[in-house]
Amino acid sequence: MTRALHLHIWGEEERAPVVCLHGVTAWGGHFAGLAEVLADTHRVLAPDLLGHGSSSWDPPWRIADHVTTLAATLDARPAVWLGHSFGARLALEVAAAMPERVHRLVLLDPAILLPPQVALWAAENARRERIYASFAEAIDRRYEESQLVTTDRAILEEELGGHLVESGDGWRYRYSQAAVVVAHSELATPPPAFEDVRIPTLVVLGDSSYLPYDHLVDEHRAALGDLLEIVTVPGGHTLLWDAPGETVEAVARFLG
Repeated sequence: MTRALHLHIWGEEERAPVVCLHGVTAWGGHFAGLAEVLADTHRVLAPDLLGHGSSSWDPPWRIADHVTTLAATLDARPAVWLGHSFGARLALEVAAAMPERVHRLVLLDPAILLPPQVALWAAENARRERIYASFAEAIDRRYEESQLVTTDRAILEEELGGHLVESGDGWRYRYSQAAVVVAHSELATPPPAFEDVRIPTLVVLGDSSYLPYDHLVDEHRAALGDLLEIVTVPGGHTLLWDAPGETVEAVARFLG
């Protein structure tokens, strides 16, 4: 069964493609600010992943299912693959499975491998229904829920205006809670070996992120050597909210 992914697209078709993959509770519209900068020179494609946004919410939602659906949705032209958090794990998986389709990787505060206890905590936390009495309350609560550090409220309001929907009893995010729980479980499974993805790679880390990358940095450097660039920007885990200017600058410089 082929499931459809909804694509957010910026830039002319003939330009070099950049595929952007969002995190477990986000959507393709998360990359609008980055895409507006890159669209002068690139074609940016940001799917709503399975179980999110306007894409199919039908299970299964394993990493392998995401990779298969991404491969079927996007054309086979070599592209830069950029992912945030869970999306970074998916980008790494695509590069390992289909190296001919990925010529550069950008990993924004990546969730490549979670310790089991962290994955369990995140999955249990995701089981709680997130419903808010008003749009304003949802914005207020997002600061706490995502441990945002320096995010401008206007950035949240603009993006979440497309990701939150009003129902009869309040405001909800447009994602399946079950798909999010599965994603956290999948992040406790072994990722591809860094040695199998020897391509130019940019890792951008938040200096106040609750998701440290320290346990993987040495392994990643040993595998990639000069192919790996690591940049640290001020802010927490959600870099395009806490440090949009610094993050976009690092990505644009890496892409040339």
